[in-house]
Amino acid sequence: MVTLGKAELILTHGKFHTVDRSNPVAEAVAIRDGKFVAVGTLAEAMEYHCDGTKVIDLKGHTAVPGLNDSHLHLIRGGLNYNLELRWEGVPSVADALRMLKEQALRTPSPQWVRVVGGWTEFQFAERRMPTLDEINEAAPDTPVFVLHLYDRALLNRAALKVVGYTKETPNPPGGEIQRDSNGNPTGLLIARPNAMILYATLAKGPKLPLEQQINSTRQFMRELNRLGLTSAIDAGGGFQNYPGDYEVIAELHQKKQMTLRIAYNLFTQRPGHELEDFEKWTDMLTPGQGSDYFRHNGAGEMLVFSAADFEDFLEPRPDLAPGMEDELERVVRHLVEHRWPFRLHATYDESISRMLDVFEKVNRDIPFNGLHWFFDHAETVTQRNIDRIKELGGGIAVQHRMAFQGEYFAERYGIEATRHTPPVQKMLETGVPVGLGTDATRVASYNPWTALYWLVSGRTVGGMQMYGRQCPP
Repeated sequence: MVTLGKAELILTHGKFHTVDRSNPVAEAVAIRDGKFVAVGTLAEAMEYHCDGTKVIDLKGHTAVPGLNDSHLHLIRGGLNYNLELRWEGVPSVADALRMLKEQALRTPSPQWVRVVGGWTEFQFAERRMPTLDEINEAAPDTPVFVLHLYDRALLNRAALKVVGYTKETPNPPGGEIQRDSNGNPTGLLIARPNAMILYATLAKGPKLPLEQQINSTRQFMRELNRLGLTSAIDAGGGFQNYPGDYEVIAELHQKKQMTLRIAYNLFTQRPGHELEDFEKWTDMLTPGQGSDYFRHNGAGEMLVFSAADFEDFLEPRPDLAPGMEDELERVVRHLVEHRWPFRLHATYDESISRMLDVFEKVNRDIPFNGLHWFFDHAETVTQRNIDRIKELGGGIAVQHRMAFQGEYFAERYGIEATRHTPPVQKMLETGVPVGLGTDATRVASYNPWTALYWLVSGRTVGGMQMYGRQCPP
């Protein structure tokens, strides 16, 4: 046998889905310098075998490349992972309540039971959410906070007492504290139209001490590894301040305990002071600074608070503030001048149109000239704006939020609109780079296979057929 050069690794007797229609499944692969040099039969792979080549017999198991999540709130999610009860895949309200009761019994004071993301009422056999009475019965004494998508949160009586919401507590801007006939809070918090009341209430809960935050983050990374993830782009997040809330991940990196490669974006936290944040950060960091395991990636997904169009499909589409363009222009101009890549949260085409007006204006003065930038989400982006994104050299990162909110979207905007939300096929046909992610952990599941199943099959987690949606092969 003539060898074609040494391979460091050969995997044999496996199932490799190649995404090559002419050769869809292979039984063996050979790898050299991190690249496939043979994908095919056992004999073809073994031509690269030499002394020192490691050979692993997969015994019929399937092997997949390490997955990348292009939009994950991993750093924030890791700090709280050990605190959370996850309802991913739980089949019924009865099962969810049983889990809640068991978790309450083993939760030490003063910690809360937190169910934060990864589930939808449509996954349950009952096709409904748990009621406040059911939650209070399951956990009468331990504070419980249950977040449902971007639209509401359920607090039991113990949690209401801890956070201090009373008859006299006013509704915050953009949110509602539901009250009974006597004016007392019931425990239901509603986002109208934005989720700040939900996240601000969650932030009132106690944090883990530093050493337990480190353990929590390691457990979360291990769970993501178990699901096939080897890298992720961290999209920042509300109540995630830099550099303070990055202490844990920085320590793990320093100690070489990272099991995921992370590129992180910086997310402004101060409405009205966003430019000051980015001016400070561009003096502190340069894009790419760090290592292969932990490096800085740019700005976003929040650039200015006035440009945030919240994606609660139970509520009408929000109009962005009249002064959004001026605020966004100042930040984008600063980022482009400093050659900082950026990403921007945008749900609706109407918002994207106004944002692109700003980008095109800045580009006329300071050419983007290959600077990496993209929109996150873009559920209702039109072909016209996809073309504009391509012209400016941008991309789009899509997530499977519709797998959790598709029923609400269809009810508000109709079945025909649901077929094209988001229009991934049009993005790909236009030649715009597209990334897939989960947007976990506060709404969607962090399971990348849920996102892949949604994209390829066109079905939601809740079971609603996505009405013949055309997906990329």
